[in-house]
Amino acid sequence: MHIVVCLKHVLDPEITPRNFEINPVTNRPDASDSDMELDSFAENALELAIQLRDKTPGATVTALCLGNEDSEEILRRALAFTANAAVRVWEEEWEDLDGQAVGHILARTIEKLGGAELVLTGYQASDIEEGLVGPIMAEELEIPCVTLVSELELDGDRVKASCEAEGGYTVVSVPSPAVFTIISAEANVPRLPKVKDIRLARSKPITVLESEDLDLDSERSQPGARLVKAYVLNTEVNCELLPGNDGDELAGRLADKLVALKIL
Repeated sequence: MHIVVCLKHVLDPEITPRNFEINPVTNRPDASDSDMELDSFAENALELAIQLRDKTPGATVTALCLGNEDSEEILRRALAFTANAAVRVWEEEWEDLDGQAVGHILARTIEKLGGAELVLTGYQASDIEEGLVGPIMAEELEIPCVTLVSELELDGDRVKASCEAEGGYTVVSVPSPAVFTIISAEANVPRLPKVKDIRLARSKPITVLESEDLDLDSERSQPGARLVKAYVLNTEVNCELLPGNDGDELAGRLADKLVALKIL
């Protein structure tokens, strides 16, 4: 069984608001002074893929990322998680892809790798939060897609998926191959890689593919929607301290101020 897990390199979601800036030229978050991390939902997907691999004799996990050389850092992390292989696909002209184009390129890459019985990806990326790539990959590969998955269990040639639903969970069974988008849950909390595996990951190869290696549709590999302008809202506020000797006086002054501002 071949399991492919799709990863994404994103700006550290824990960055403080005062350090978050949008590059006015690229309309992308400025990461020059900030750390880049493996997307949290993608990390849950990676953990679930490794769990399935360890329970299935002969199964292998390939970590796949669409990104530039900087994204090899997260592929090294996947190898430290004991993924069997790592693949990066990239072209310089792919800086402004939307979810549809990313899904198309990743699907063609999976076909280039010989296909997969299971394709796992994060429910949505922590930077864009569109949640489109998983369903689009499934459409491109013409296989089922199950979203909001917390747990997976192999059942012969079918896969049982526990999915988040209003008020609880539902369990669905689909034939493989299939695509699953993974949420964070107790069952897929990422492990801490062993020091030995981290060291071994540094020397393992990462396969790099380019557009000429893939059977891409020229139209579908271009963004259907383009980001025209992104900016951070001005959050500056003025704080005014109202004088007063006791609660009654302060309450009166506050009421007068709210009336003057036409809030009351």
